[in-house]
Amino acid sequence: MPPLLERVGHNPLGARPVIGLVIESVDWHARELIAALRARDIETVPVRLTRCGFATQSATGLHVDGFDGALPDGLIVRTMSGGTFEAVTVRLGVLHALRELGVPVWNDARAIERCVDKSMTSFLLSRAGLATPATWTTESYDEARAIVQRQAAGGPLVLKPLFGSQGRGLMLIRTPDELPQTEQAAGRVFYLQRFIGIERNGYHDFRVLVVQGRVVAAMQRHSSHWITNIKRGGRPVAVALNDELKTLALRAAAAVGAAFVGVDIIYDSAQRPIVLEVNSMPAWSGLQKVTAINIASVFADCFVESVGIRKARGATA
Repeated sequence: MPPLLERVGHNPLGARPVIGLVIESVDWHARELIAALRARDIETVPVRLTRCGFATQSATGLHVDGFDGALPDGLIVRTMSGGTFEAVTVRLGVLHALRELGVPVWNDARAIERCVDKSMTSFLLSRAGLATPATWTTESYDEARAIVQRQAAGGPLVLKPLFGSQGRGLMLIRTPDELPQTEQAAGRVFYLQRFIGIERNGYHDFRVLVVQGRVVAAMQRHSSHWITNIKRGGRPVAVALNDELKTLALRAAAAVGAAFVGVDIIYDSAQRPIVLEVNSMPAWSGLQKVTAINIASVFADCFVESVGIRKARGATA
């Protein structure tokens, strides 16, 4: 590989762009994205945020894994590993700094922060006037018990990890005594939502993939269990979305300010569509099985177009 310092972030006219791909391992999703970008004559360099950091005496003020002191032409955040509060803060800080330096980042740190923190997602969806389950968050075990005591008459609540994905760690709470003690609660925080799932010959909800303000694919997830995530045994089924669901998904993506999201939607007992979650780093292997389009290819086209637009603006500024 030619020296990246001369090519990345300071490309001469006609030079091949180089995109950083934030991953933990080269899994199926990474391979799909790498192949799609390569087909567009774009080089991809794996980036581990755990190996990135600040270097204020350098030309960029940053050290970006794999880029030898230079900057990528763009950055795609596919995954972000867990860690201490301090470690995650530094990783997000690097993403914030890249945006400040003019590097297009999908999704950028602000969108990731809004989606990773489920309580903030709920807040933003509610403030945008979108239907989403009633939500309560507290660090107090006594207050959590009081919330369940007050709300249980209206039906069960779901206790979720504030930071979590793929349906892990969910608990259905019907009485205060079913709450775990503070030490057993994920992050010692109680994030409680009204349970919306309705058993209709099994449980069903929708995953809608939105890229750059466009619905590109969707599936219905079927399961005999109320947790419908594909990783938890849910079955993907092809579906044609109606305009109401498309509009709701687009508005949810806009509410969190993300370029690329998976929006989870469910119908409640009154047949109203409700936004459950917005995922800023969604997997799509299950969705790819039931859609004819190549999702990675669509993603690559949209990202390349976005990078091109931003470069053109920068060139004419």
